[in-house]
Amino acid sequence: MPKKISTKVIFGVIGAALIVSILVYLGISLTSDIGKSESQISTEKAAKALTTIIEKISVNTVTHQKGQIDLQAADLKASLPEISKYPAQVENSSPTYIEIFSSTEKAGSGTDGWLTEVARDFNNSAITIDGKQVSVRLRGIASGMATDYITSGKYRPDAFTPSNELWGEMITAQGIKAQLVHKRLAGNVAGILLSKAKKNELVQKYGAINIQTITEAVAQNELAMGYTNPFASSTGLNFLISALYTFDSSNLLSDKAVAGFEAFQTNVPVVAYTTLQMRESAKSGVLDGFVLEYQTYVNTPDIKAYEFTPFGVRHDSPMYAIGDLPADKTKILNKFVEFTQQEKYQQLAAKYGFIGLNEYRSEAGAVSGAVITQAQKLWKEKKNAGKNICAVFIADVSGSMSGEPLNKLKQSLLQGQNYIGKENLVGLVSYSDNVHIDLPVAKFDLNQRSFFAGAVFDLQAGGNTATFDGIAVAMQMIEQQMAAAPDLKPMIFVLSDGITNKGHSLNDIKEIVQAFEIPIYTIGYNADITALQSISSINEAASINADTDDVVYKLSNLFNAQM
Repeated sequence: MPKKISTKVIFGVIGAALIVSILVYLGISLTSDIGKSESQISTEKAAKALTTIIEKISVNTVTHQKGQIDLQAADLKASLPEISKYPAQVENSSPTYIEIFSSTEKAGSGTDGWLTEVARDFNNSAITIDGKQVSVRLRGIASGMATDYITSGKYRPDAFTPSNELWGEMITAQGIKAQLVHKRLAGNVAGILLSKAKKNELVQKYGAINIQTITEAVAQNELAMGYTNPFASSTGLNFLISALYTFDSSNLLSDKAVAGFEAFQTNVPVVAYTTLQMRESAKSGVLDGFVLEYQTYVNTPDIKAYEFTPFGVRHDSPMYAIGDLPADKTKILNKFVEFTQQEKYQQLAAKYGFIGLNEYRSEAGAVSGAVITQAQKLWKEKKNAGKNICAVFIADVSGSMSGEPLNKLKQSLLQGQNYIGKENLVGLVSYSDNVHIDLPVAKFDLNQRSFFAGAVFDLQAGGNTATFDGIAVAMQMIEQQMAAAPDLKPMIFVLSDGITNKGHSLNDIKEIVQAFEIPIYTIGYNADITALQSISSINEAASINADTDDVVYKLSNLFNAQM
C-alpha cells in the first residue's frame, strides 16, 4: 500500500536560507544570465513560492519491487522504426529504378525541396537506359538517422546523399561499402552564427573569427555557444570534429584533445536535440552563438541579426553508392547525378540558398570513419564535463493515458533507460489526482535501474491529471539532491498526453520554472502537443511527439544529447 508521508517531513527539512543558496546553481545546465527578463522573479522568491505550492499537494511515496533489466547494449536496429514511417518525397515512375536517401535540407519542400524537384523532373523526363525507362525514388531522411538505417542493416537504399562526407566515412568504417560517386551535388557549408556585438567583441580580442578562436572564447567563458547533437546532426558532428581538431590537429583523440574539449564543453550551455530547439534558444537571448547550415541561414529571416562564419568540412551533398550496386542501377545513379548538374538545376539550387560561399575551404584534412565514431563516443562520455545529470522522469498515469498511451510510455522508459549513463542520478514520479514518488533520486547503477524497471512496470492509469503538481514535486526532489551536490546538471522529463484538469496550472509554476532554469523535456503520447510545447519552451527544452514506431529512437537521440 502507498504510504502517506507528511509534506512537512519531506519538504521541510531544508531551511529557507539553504534553499536559496542551492537554487542559484540550478541555472547552470541550460542558460546563463544572458537574456533574463527583468521581470523574472528571484530564486529566493521562487523557492518560497514552490514551498507554498508543495504544501497544497498530496504526495505519496510508493515502494516497488525490482524489475528485470537487459544488460546487453541497446539494439539500434530494433529501436529504428520501419522505413514506411518516412514515406518517399518522390516515388519511382517505372519498374526499373533506384532508391536514394537524401538529407532533409534538400529533399523536403519549398526552399528545402531542391532535390525533390530535380527528382520529379528526372522521372517526368522518361529517360531510358539500355532500352528501359528509368526513375528514382527519393526518401528525405536526416543524415544521422539514414546512417543508422544503413549501418544497422535495418534498411539500405541504393544510394545516399548526406549533408557531408563524414557520414560516408562512418558507413565505410562499419564494413559497409559506400562508394563516393560525386563529391558535390549542390554546394553548402556549416557555420557559426554570432550576434554582431559578440562578433565585434571577439574580433577586437582575437583578430579574427574561426573555429580556433571560437573554441578558445568558449573555454575562457567569453561566449555562450550552442550546437546540435553530433549523433544526429550533420552540423553538430562537423562541429565536434572541428573542435577536436583545434585542440590537437595531429590526433583528434589524444589526451591533449580530450583535455581541450573538456575545458571547452564546461562552458557550453546548450547541446540541442534539434536545430529548431537551438534557434529558439538563440532567439530567447540565451546564446551568443550557435551552429547552422548556410542554406538554412539565408532562408530564415528571423536570425539575420546573427552573422555567419563558415567552419569545418564543406556540406556539399556528396553522393554515395551503397553496397555492391548492380551495373544497371549504377547507370541510373550516374545518369541522375549528371541530371542534377545541369545549369538550370544548379541555378535552382542557388535560388534555394545552395552554392553560396564557394570560396570556403576547410583547414582540416580527411578524418577516418573510425576516428569519427570514437569522437562520438568521447563526446557522449565527456559532454557533461564532469558534471553528472540529476533527472526526474514524470509519468502521467491519469485515466486518459489508459491502454495504448500508457503501454507506449512504459516501452519508452524501459527501452530508453539503456541510453542513460550509469553515473547520472535518476528518479521517477507519477501523477493522476495525486503525486506519487515511485523512485527517489539515486545514482543510476544496476540496483537503481532494476528498481526503475520495477516501478515503471507497476504504473497503472486512472483518475484526473495534475501535471503541474508532478512538476513541482520533481523540482523539489532535484533541489534536495543539489543541496549535497550543487554541481549537478538538473533536468526533468514529462511523459504525458498533455491534458491537465486538476491541481495547479502552468501559470502557477511558470515563473518558478523560469527562475530555477531547469529544462523540462516533454514526450507526448496521443498528445496535445501544443500544451506540452508550452511547458518545454519555458527554458528552451525539446518537445517530442512520440508514437509506437519511433519513440525509442527519438528518446535515444534525446538521451544521447542530454544524458
